[in-house]
Parts: sequence; structure tokens; C-alpha cells
Amino acid sequence: MIVFRLGKTQFNNDLIGIGAKLYGGRWNNTGTACLYTSESRALALLEYTVNVSISDIPRGLSFIAIQIPDTNSTELEIKDLPRNWTEFPAPSSTKNFGTKLLTLAKTPIIKIPSTIIHQEYNYMLNPEHPDSKSFKIIGIEDFVYDVRIKL
Repeated sequence: MIVFRLGKTQFNNDLIGIGAKLYGGRWNNTGTACLYTSESRALALLEYTVNVSISDIPRGLSFIAIQIPDTNSTELEIKDLPRNWTEFPAPSSTKNFGTKLLTLAKTPIIKIPSTIIHQEYNYMLNPEHPDSKSFKIIGIEDFVYDVRIKL
């Protein structure tokens, strides 16, 4: 399976989840590594867009395609998530829930509904899981952000 990330070009080769570890995210607390990926480039763009202000969009962005196993994942449904999982900003309940999943999961991949389009999925990759060695970057494409998306 191929999943996608959109991020700063300077971090193209990051498979250790340093950004999420340093700053946290919707599904992880600071100090817990995670790679946030999406099932399509379009969803990756939407996820990026809702999490960045127009003044913070860098000139150098890239889509990163990552090959992950089709198996060895944990799949979550909306009924499995905290009641307030879609709130903005991300509540501590989602950060704690995701951190616990990442820490205790028996699998390196967690498939989770998108807060933007609940019928589509993001994939949280756990770079600290022993089976994360199977994650492989298979493509990097420069991307020019069209600011009309934020207008």
C-alpha cells in the first residue's frame, strides 16, 4: 500500500517522525514519534491545509509517497474514538488516546478516520515500532501550494 505526506521539502526523508515528536499533533503528545500520512495526495493536502496558516506555508513543499505493508495494521472506526475527536484545536483526549495507541500497539500502522472527511482515512505510522523497518519512501515530488485553497 502507498500512503502520502505533504511537508516541508527539507524534511523529505524523515521516517522517524521528528516533527510530531517535537510538537505533538492531533493523535500524539509531544515526545511521542509519529508519521501522519493519508490514503491520497488530496487528503494529505486537505490535512496539511487545515493545520497551517497561510502566512506559514513554506515555498518548498513536497509530496512523499511511502510504501507500507498491506497487513500489520490496527484499523479504528469512529465508534472507537474519543467523543470529541473532531474538535479544533485537538483536545487532550485525542492526544492521550493516540499516544497510548502508539505506545501499546502491536502493529506499526494505525488506520484512523479523517476529521475532515470521515469516510476517508489517515494512517499514523509508528517509527519506533520494531516492524517500522518495512516503511520505505518510494517517491518525492515537489509541490507548489496554490494559496487559493486558503482564500
